[in-house]
Amino acid sequence: MNHLEVAKRLAVEAGRKILEVYATDFSVDYKDDKSPLTRADRMSHEVIAEGLSRAFPGIPVVSEESLEQADYETRRGWSRFWLVDPLDGTKEFVKRNGEFTVNIALVEGVYPILGVLHVPVTGKLYYGSVEGGAWRGSADNLTGERIGVSGVPCGEPLTVVKSRSHPSPELEEYLSGISVKDDVSAGSALKFCLVADGSADLYPRFGPTWEWDTAAGQAIVEAAGGEVVDLDGGRLQYNKQIIKNGKFIVRGCAA
Repeated sequence: MNHLEVAKRLAVEAGRKILEVYATDFSVDYKDDKSPLTRADRMSHEVIAEGLSRAFPGIPVVSEESLEQADYETRRGWSRFWLVDPLDGTKEFVKRNGEFTVNIALVEGVYPILGVLHVPVTGKLYYGSVEGGAWRGSADNLTGERIGVSGVPCGEPLTVVKSRSHPSPELEEYLSGISVKDDVSAGSALKFCLVADGSADLYPRFGPTWEWDTAAGQAIVEAAGGEVVDLDGGRLQYNKQIIKNGKFIVRGCAA
């Protein structure tokens, strides 16, 4: 069974469940860290976790909405695993601005090797893999068209995409040191998609993120010819003891 095709179908199915809730007067709960949680998060999680476990029973699933997360002593022995954010951008979902995604990635070792990002409101579907490159389709056309990063020199004036919900003074200081032609704000993992399809050249992220926020986007950007690196220039890694990311830069420009 093809891992990427299954992930694409599940992302679209989860997106339909999310839109069912989106069309209602839904309630919002809050986790211990004060982040929002809705019935859409839970329904999407159930679709994806059950679907992946049924299709690939030998591959563990780590999801943001899992009631229990495997500890590091267990995870460190995994050769590969699914890493899922069933509804990335719940804040955007609550604001009803449409900028939220379904994120599914397959991680092998410490790097994502394939990723799917679905935008339920627009129906867009971004996906990519090491072998197959990066593509943009839709819920109605799972194949779509090949995409790639802009590849403009990083020293030229750049289009920069920034987080809509997580601005930071440190980011503004970083941007003051490069030539910015235009800047765009977007929610959730949509920022990775804008770099992957060449709409933006650079996405610097200095605020906090979890591994499930970035794995699918990283796989797609890398499949599109870009890179996702930490501030020392190393490729962003996964399955760490603490599954939070440090600061990172997503580049579609050519360094």
